[in-house]
Amino acid sequence: MMKIAVAKESDLGELRVALVPDIVARLVKQGLDVMVQNDAGTGSFFADEAYAEAGATLVNDSVALWQEADIVLKVAPPNEDEIRSLKAGTVLISFLNPLRNPERIKQLAEQKVTAFSMELIPRTSRAQSMDALSSQANIAGYKAAVLAAAYLPKLFPMMTTAAGTIPPAKVLVLGAGVAGLQAIATARRLGAVVEAFDIRPQVKEEVQSVGAKFIEVTIEEDTVAHNGYAKEVNTNTQDRIREVLTEHIKKADVVITTAQVPGKKAPVLVTEDMVNQMKPGAVVVDLAAEQGGNCAFTEPGRNINHNGVTILGTLNLPASVPTNASQVYAKNLQTLIQYLIKNDMLNLDFEDDIVNDSCVAHNGEIRNQKVKDALAVAV
Repeated sequence: MMKIAVAKESDLGELRVALVPDIVARLVKQGLDVMVQNDAGTGSFFADEAYAEAGATLVNDSVALWQEADIVLKVAPPNEDEIRSLKAGTVLISFLNPLRNPERIKQLAEQKVTAFSMELIPRTSRAQSMDALSSQANIAGYKAAVLAAAYLPKLFPMMTTAAGTIPPAKVLVLGAGVAGLQAIATARRLGAVVEAFDIRPQVKEEVQSVGAKFIEVTIEEDTVAHNGYAKEVNTNTQDRIREVLTEHIKKADVVITTAQVPGKKAPVLVTEDMVNQMKPGAVVVDLAAEQGGNCAFTEPGRNINHNGVTILGTLNLPASVPTNASQVYAKNLQTLIQYLIKNDMLNLDFEDDIVNDSCVAHNGEIRNQKVKDALAVAV
C-alpha cells in the first residue's frame, strides 16, 4: 500500500494545507495509506480530529513522516532541511517555483527525489482538473477585488439616496487570465464599472462575458506563448500599450494588475508617471508583486502610500483564503495522484504530456530544459 504524507507547511504566512479531510477520505477509500502531520490543517481550519475520522494516520514527528512516505504532498516549496529529509525515490508533489529557483530542483535531483511541479501542469482541457495555478489564481483574483473595495475611500456600487446619487467606482484590470477574469467578475458583483486590458486580443470575448469593457491596442507581434500564457513583448509594443493605458489609469479609482511572465520579472505596466497622474485615494492592487510588480512603486509584501495613491504589494493572496484555497488545491492533487497511481504502483509514462511537463526531477537528473537553462544562468 502506497503511503502518502501531508506535510505541515513551514513557510511563514502559509496557511494552506495540501489535502483536506474530505479528499483524504476519498483516497483512503481507494486503498491508499494517508499520513498527516499534526496541526497540518490548523491554519485552514481543518482539525486533526477531522483527518483521523477521514481515515488518516496522524504523525507528530516530521522527520519520520518524510522518511516513511512514498509520496509527499505540499503547498509551498520545501526548504533545504525538508529536502534533506526526503529519502531517495520519494515522490514530491508541490508548488516548486522551478524557473525562479532552479537550485531547489538541483537539490531535489541530487537527493534522487522524483519531483512534480504544480506550476508546470500543462494548460490543456485534459489536465484542467489538475491545474493548481488556475485554481489558486481564481481565489487571488477574488481577494484582490475585495481588498481594493476595502482600501478605496469610496463605494464600489452606484447608490441613489435621499442625499443624492453616488456614482459607481471605476475599476481597471490589467491582465485577463484566470485571476484577472475573477477580479473583473467580483468587482462587477460589487457594483463597479470595470475596464480590462490584456495583450492577447483573443481574450476580448471572455472579458466582455464577465461584464467588463475591453481596451483595444493594436499590437503587431505574437503575444501568446505555446502554453496559453501571455508572452513578453518588445519595447516598442510596451511603450504603445503604456501610452493607451495612461488615459484609462488616470480615470480609474482602482487598478488591479495581474500580468506575469513565467520565470521572469513581471513587466511594469503602471509607471511612476502614471501613478503620479492617478486620483488621490485611488488604489493599486499588484498581484505580480512577488515577481517584482507591475507597478513601478510596488514594494513586495508592503502596502505604501504615494501621493495619496495606495499601492498594495500583496503576496500569496490564496493563503489569505486558506479554507477554500486548500479545498480546490486538494482536489487538484487528488486528480493528479489518481492519474499517476495505477494498481498501487507509480506510473511514470513520460510519453504523456502531463507527466512529462510537470516532472522536473527523476533518477538524479533535472528533466526540464527550461530549469536547466535557468540553473546555468544562475551559476
